[in-house]
Amino acid sequence: MEWTLAFAVVAVLFVLISGANDGATLIGLGLRFPSSPGWAMAALLAVVIFTGPYVLGIAVARTFTERLTGLGTRDGATVFLAGVLIAVAVVAVLSGRGLPTSLTLAVIGGITGAGLGAGLPVSWPALGAVLAIGAGAPLVGLLLGYLLGALSRRVPSYRRMPRLVFAAHLLAYTAQCVAYAVNDGQKMIAVVSVAVGVGRHGPGGVGPVEVPPAWMAALAALFLVGALTSLTRVGERLGRGLVITRPLHIVSAETAATGAVLGSSALGSPVSMTQSITAGVVGVAASEGARRVRWQSVMNMGTAWLITLPSSMALGGVAGLTLRLL
Repeated sequence: MEWTLAFAVVAVLFVLISGANDGATLIGLGLRFPSSPGWAMAALLAVVIFTGPYVLGIAVARTFTERLTGLGTRDGATVFLAGVLIAVAVVAVLSGRGLPTSLTLAVIGGITGAGLGAGLPVSWPALGAVLAIGAGAPLVGLLLGYLLGALSRRVPSYRRMPRLVFAAHLLAYTAQCVAYAVNDGQKMIAVVSVAVGVGRHGPGGVGPVEVPPAWMAALAALFLVGALTSLTRVGERLGRGLVITRPLHIVSAETAATGAVLGSSALGSPVSMTQSITAGVVGVAASEGARRVRWQSVMNMGTAWLITLPSSMALGGVAGLTLRLL
């Protein structure tokens, strides 16, 4: 009973934090477009989160539970829980110091480190591939953002342009939500699936990822609650750190992030949507000149990302070793 409660609490906390970190960033960027209906932006994201696994599959969720380390053994679920807790702690500490970072990267490091410390087999080729793709996605987003930002200045203006740009924004935002659901958002599915498995069978090895509609609906609702509670803070961060003002620039940033994340999804590799959005925004802003980017804020985020993986992996290793010695 204690383990069931512990896993349930961690799963709920993790989904709320994912909403506060990822969902608020997605909605916040969408709301920077003039006249964007906030309720529609939030509702669309929640609907896509719910339907995504059934339409687009759960390959990325399986990466968290199957590809990184051997979690199918007797203590696999406990090791997974330790890695997730370490990831949440690392992100909380860095965010508290004004260094927002990638929860996805922290989860990868935490799970891998915990598995290594617990003596479970770690798939180093798979980990290397995941990290390489994860590092490449923001670079792709940066390049796409720069190119799309430069192209947007060449788009001629005429009477119906505002309506066409708004339609493009809705399309780009929807695609961005889909990209999140098929990739970065699936870390929540992995965590909740493990928690549900422990609730049914007790702690043991991590089984196949499942997505029953009832708990997917609860996941989407909790995610939306987390996003809405953090929306103002994240919106202010986007405004302070990264400057984009033209509607076409917002569409360009959304499209750049979507392209980077969907490309990674095709390889079954989790990447951070927050990182990709940030990179897309920086690329778009830089297309108008380096002075359009507030580089200190970008440097702060970059520093946090460089710290996240080694710290979460090292702390995860300590946690896994502790479990091994108990």
